[in-house]
Amino acid sequence: MKQLTPIALALTLSGNVALAQDGGQSLDRTAPALAAYDSNMVESGLWQRQGLSPRDRSVVTVATLIARDQTDLMPSEFTRALDNGLTPAELSGIITHLAFYAGWGNAVAATRIAAPIYDARGIAADTLPGADITPLPLNAEAEAAREANVQAQHAETSPGVVDYTREALFNDLWLRPDLAPRDRSLVTVSALVANGQVAQVPYHLGRAMDNGLTRDEASEALTQMAFYAGWPNVFSAMPVFRTVFDTRAQ
Repeated sequence: MKQLTPIALALTLSGNVALAQDGGQSLDRTAPALAAYDSNMVESGLWQRQGLSPRDRSVVTVATLIARDQTDLMPSEFTRALDNGLTPAELSGIITHLAFYAGWGNAVAATRIAAPIYDARGIAADTLPGADITPLPLNAEAEAAREANVQAQHAETSPGVVDYTREALFNDLWLRPDLAPRDRSLVTVSALVANGQVAQVPYHLGRAMDNGLTRDEASEALTQMAFYAGWPNVFSAMPVFRTVFDTRAQ
């Protein structure tokens, strides 16, 4: 049986069987240059680079696609992520996390893509993390500093946002054990860059590095995102990353 290309697999899993039955030749027919870039530069180049594990490349890519609501590639990239070692619980955790950082609708759309993949692999819903969990320990000192900063800047503008930020995000979502703190931070940074929201990158990139993400890994995450979020978003983020790197090197 002929192996489908990632794009053809995405079309198949998303229900576009007619477009995928030719093994992806419609891509060659419509945009042969794109087909060549996809094969020679992305699959044979980008995904083979050192500096970021295949699993982490999948974390960055999945987070980017969900943040941008780009559903066409989700089937193939969700499948690749699971093949690269991301667990179903971790993929579920990424989707849940991005409901808060990329919008509820984007996360719900991602669940519809993931469901048939989970069904095909025999992953039952009761094996995935639910609402009732044993939270990770809270860093009380760091949380108090974050809360004081947010209160000073935003409490008068929207106390509701401030309250939910404290209770729903940092006292709940960020303490869920379905994602390691490093991975949760990497997902957040990827989503922020993907959507061009660089103002919050310094805090979250610093937190990611505090949680174990190395400078080289953060740098290579930008390379991965250039292809999946676009060069303009990455070039907008690079000066911000550089500032964080330089500050931490002092």
